[in-house]
Amino acid sequence: MDPLAAPIVDLARALIDIDSTSGGEAAVTTWLARDLRERGYQVTEQPVVDDRVNVIATVGATEPETVYSTHIDCVPPYFPSRLEGDTLYGRGACDAKGILAAQIMALDRLRDSGENRVGLLVVVGEENGSHGARAANRLSNRSRYLINGEPTDNRLGAATKGAYRVRLSATGRAVHSAYPELGDSAVEKLLDALVALRDLELPVDPVLGATTYTVGVLSGGVAPNVVPPVAEADVNFRTVEPAARVRERLDASMPGSVSIDDVMIVPPVRLTTLPGFETAPFSFTTDIPFLTSWGKPLLVGPGSIHVAHTAEEHVRIDELVESVDLYEKLARDLLAAES
Repeated sequence: MDPLAAPIVDLARALIDIDSTSGGEAAVTTWLARDLRERGYQVTEQPVVDDRVNVIATVGATEPETVYSTHIDCVPPYFPSRLEGDTLYGRGACDAKGILAAQIMALDRLRDSGENRVGLLVVVGEENGSHGARAANRLSNRSRYLINGEPTDNRLGAATKGAYRVRLSATGRAVHSAYPELGDSAVEKLLDALVALRDLELPVDPVLGATTYTVGVLSGGVAPNVVPPVAEADVNFRTVEPAARVRERLDASMPGSVSIDDVMIVPPVRLTTLPGFETAPFSFTTDIPFLTSWGKPLLVGPGSIHVAHTAEEHVRIDELVESVDLYEKLARDLLAAES
């Protein structure tokens, strides 16, 4: 491994090796706050819920104009870091502890060069409810730009799709399965609705592409020998327009025997880009819709979203190192533009 890469790899591994599955981030935020104080930053630990906190770092008492941000929680299952050749593996390697390490290194460079208009916001709970981002959005600040970190292969995000989750529910009447004509199958009703989904005309956007959906969870029935009285399906749409447009189509297309309940709405986002940087649209959602008070949003980070949340989550070390330069240049360009 290139000796120049050792500091960022060491920091990333230290973060990865503290389990921070969403909801259990207390140990890693305690470690992070201490590390940032030892680096000389002014650190605030913002309570979120129970023992969970967001960590905010600034250069002295100066309120930052450009803020790096990412999340410190991860999806399960946890597995520790390991190095294999030029690649760092571990839960959070690319989503998003490797990113956090790169942002801290970029922040160090800027601070050491005399730049004090930058800061860092690290939130909990991005993978499950965005509780940290929602809490951070209630804080007053002077930030004009938010450089949010997610795995984008070091490309600036042009836009991200939204997420719209609905629950389709059907009810019926339970009877002995030997006499189905006396009952009313909720599962059959739900199946009719799921088949109708396939013919749904969903919105298309020239940048983000098509709205897509996944039937993520199915449940129904009480026993194999009983006509099922209940059935449900959770359907997750990746949206390119307001969720209301999808709901209109659902209301017009779903059979009346099935009810539709909204579970979650995250809007699609158009992002800030800069000339000279490669850009791309992304289908995943981020905390950005819940951090609107932190300035114009940018999205970028090392690693691929295609390996995030997998058993082989990883990031290439050279990409990790490159991202430090990228984060530093982005902040300098944004600050120069404001000046």
